[in-house]
This record gives sequence, structure tokens and C-alpha cells, in this order.
Amino acid sequence: MVIFIFQGIWLFIDDLAGKGLGMVIIGKFIFYFIPTLVDKVLPLTVLLSSILTFGAFAENYEFAAMKASGISLQRGMRSLIIFVLFLGVVTFFFANNVIPKSEQKMFNLRRNIAKVKPAAAITEGVFSDFEGTGEGMNIKVDKKHGDQDRFLDNVIIHKKTAQNINNTVIKAKSGELISSEASDIIQLVLKDGNYYEDVMPKDAKERRKQPFAKSNFETYTINIDISELNDHDLEEDQNITTNKMKNVGRLIKDIDSLRENNLEKVEAFSKNVVNRMGAFPFKSPRDSTLKNLQLIEPEESNENRLDTIQTIDDFIGSLEKWEQVQVMKKAQNEVTSILNTVKSKKNELQSRYKFYNSHILSLHQKYALALSCIILFFVGAPLGAIIRKGGLGLPMVVAIMLFLTYYFIGVFAGNYAKEGNIHPAIGAWLPTLIMLPLGISLTRRATADKGLVGFGHFIDRIKSIFKKKDKDAEEQ
Repeated sequence: MVIFIFQGIWLFIDDLAGKGLGMVIIGKFIFYFIPTLVDKVLPLTVLLSSILTFGAFAENYEFAAMKASGISLQRGMRSLIIFVLFLGVVTFFFANNVIPKSEQKMFNLRRNIAKVKPAAAITEGVFSDFEGTGEGMNIKVDKKHGDQDRFLDNVIIHKKTAQNINNTVIKAKSGELISSEASDIIQLVLKDGNYYEDVMPKDAKERRKQPFAKSNFETYTINIDISELNDHDLEEDQNITTNKMKNVGRLIKDIDSLRENNLEKVEAFSKNVVNRMGAFPFKSPRDSTLKNLQLIEPEESNENRLDTIQTIDDFIGSLEKWEQVQVMKKAQNEVTSILNTVKSKKNELQSRYKFYNSHILSLHQKYALALSCIILFFVGAPLGAIIRKGGLGLPMVVAIMLFLTYYFIGVFAGNYAKEGNIHPAIGAWLPTLIMLPLGISLTRRATADKGLVGFGHFIDRIKSIFKKKDKDAEEQ
């Protein structure tokens, strides 16, 4: 756990270091971060501890003494099997209740830190939102430096209107954030830059000319009111937004609603496309009140009733040249418009189904995590008895290799499942199902006192085949 905590601290060091947060807030962040590591740490812990324990038993000939006393390997493992089964139940409870709450707490703490500490809200190289301030804006900087990252290089600001439209762009070579604990105003002082603003005149004709204003400045100061943010609670829980923050009950409920919502979106879009194309016309239902009435229709000759146009070429041929050009251009424009609509909708539906698949994946991963602890015990315990080595040498190497295999299979399978290449349930269970036959095989070999990789029975089988052929030849 300590190793993974240090790895996590390096991941979030930019969000925590040099922001003036204090040890209490950093300690809370690490405390909320620890439970999220259980899905990685616990399987490795079970695997490594079982290999070390049973490897030490075998190295010190404890198993030989146990078997001489009439105690089999399964009987010696019985108490640990009961413990591991109990551990699997506790792990599922932890994954279902503690980890989602911890993910939610950590997510909200990071977001609220960014709101209370504006310097933390600005990320280098990307546009960052200043949420909750009177000055709605997006800020991008190339580099932050100085005390608490107050100095900014190459600043680009998009100011938002009341309609959330970016009509103003400000570019400056440098900037500085000036704040005081006694004031609710943060000053953003920009130096050596340009100011661009799209002018929106009331006259429609003037608006078509797309006028804008441009000015240069040596120093430009923007006052940001953060009075609302200063009263913000760092422990405030916002809405649950990601699948990692949900327990089994919430995931099952959201999976059903997401599936129904996605089907409605697909059906509505398909009907819209079909109606725009007009390729599959359907007959309107007949009026039931006219079912038994005989309508009097004017007599027409059979020649007038027959449609002489049978194909598209006949239709095009019946038109004038300029009409043909109009029909072709209109058809081309309609097809292009429909294709663009389908492409844009495809990206939206892919993101929707990726979100839906991630929920199914998280649901099955909670069950797979509990079962993986049990299966990895049956991999590590017989493996330790076979290799007959204790300590942190060979057992550590073998455990890390097995865990990396298990972990990377899980990562690749999870990514494939989110993209829809495989079913999310298979993506969650695949690494556990791969380890299951390995555990069964190792347990059988350890019970029969066989080595890790034995080629003796293959050689004996080959020798027996040749001996049988020689015997048959002599008899003939």
C-alpha cells in the first residue's frame, strides 16, 4: 500500500504541491485516495503473501513433516481457505460501499480545491474554466512559476457573455495573480498584450459585416470576485457523476435507464433519417369510420391510371435539362447533409455507449475483485509449495510477474470493453477466468508433489510408445 501511495502522490503532485493547501487538506486527500488502491493492492497482497508463506513452509520441510503426520495439503490449507473466503466477502463489501464513497470524496475535494485556490484551477497548456465567479472566462497559460504559481507566461483568455458565448479574446505575454486573505477580489494583472472583441450591433445589416474592436495594452487588470468561492466547503458532496462513485444498486438502476435512453435516442434518430430520406414510405392508416362506406370515384381510363414512370432514369428523362441539374444538386445536398448528420450523431452515440459500457464493467468488476482474491490464493499457495523458496527473492519475482500479467490483461480487457469491442462482462471477468485454470493446475500438481514444469511424464509417454512399437515388431 505504501508503494502505491507514493506512486499516487507523484500523479497528483501538481495539484497538491505549492498551492498553500496545508497538511490537513493534503492528509485528507491521501486518506480518501488510499481506499481507491485496494483493487490493485489486495490481489497482489494475497498472491505475494500466499507464495511467501507456503514457500517458507516447503523450504523448511514443514510440508514433509505434515505429510508424514498424515496431514494433506488441502487439510493444511483449510483454515486459510476459510479466511480467504471471508476476505472475499469483506472485499466485495469494501468495493461496493467504501471505494465509491472514497472516489466521490476525492473527486469533490480536488474540484473544490481548484475553486478555492484559483492558481490551482489553471492548468498549463489547456483551457481552464473559472467556475462560480462573476467573470466567466476560460484561461490558458503556457507556464506557471513563482510563489504559489502566481506568475503566468503567454496568457490567452476567452471571456464569456451572459449567453455563454466567447466574444472577447485577450492575449498577453505575461500575467500575475494578486490576492489577499482579507479581500474577496483577486486581481489578474496582464502585461504587454492585445484585446479583441466581436461587436454585436443591433442592426442586422451591420451584424453581417462582423465588426470587431482591437486594442493594445501595456497593463490590463481584471478583477475576479470570489466571494462565493470563499464560503465554499471543501467537504461538500456534489452529484455522483462517474461509474466509480456508484454502488451495485445504483449501477443496476443506472444501467437500465441508460439502456432505455440509448435505445430511444437511436430509434428517434433512425426515424428522423428515414423521414428525411423518404426511402421507406408507409401507408397512412385508413379511417375506420369509412370502412363500410362506398366512395364514388370518377371513372378514369386504364391508360390514365397506369404510371408510365418505372425507373429513376425514366423520371430524369422526363425532365428538362435545367430541371435535371436542380434535382441532382438537391439530391446531392440532401445526401451530404444526411451523411454529416450521421457522422456527428455517431460520435455522440459512441460516447453514450462507452459511458453505458463503463457502468456494466464497474458492476462486474466489484464481483470479480472479490473472486480474484480467492483464485489468486489458490495460485500463490500451491506455487509457493512447488518452488520451495521463502523470503523476498524468487517468490517476489514470481508474484510480481503473475500480478503484472493479471493486471495488464485486466487493463486491456477493460479498454476493449469500454469501446464495445467485447462485452463489458467479459472484460471484467477475463483476467480472473484466465487465472482460474492456472490455480486448478497448480493445486493439483502441488497435491501430487509434482514440480512446476515437469517433462518427465511426456518423456515416459514417448518412451512407452516406442517400446510398444518395438515389442509389436518382435512379435511379428
